Amino acid sequence: MFPKVVQVIPTRDYSVYVYFEDGKIVCYDMRSMLKKEVFWPLKDISVFMDACTVLNDTLAWDIQGNRDSASCLDIAPDTLYELPYIEEQIG
Repeated sequence: MFPKVVQVIPTRDYSVYVYFEDGKIVCYDMRSMLKKEVFWPLKDISVFMDACTVLNDTLAWDIQGNRDSASCLDIAPDTLYELPYIEEQIG
């Protein structure tokens, strides 16, 4: 079982800082995922920034704004946790 995501901070370059409950921090670059049709709504930077959240203990985008985890776009937590640890970049 992988640690839970507790905080996400999106950036205007389509990356997201992801904070895990065990203290690990990773930076997930979404640019390549935007080529997949399911993620096309996130090409709008305001949607990418505003809908970014934590749902089901992982990075997600609540496109409809109803906190329904079944209709969100999300990234598997194990995919995120496999990324290399980074130092805190946001002050």
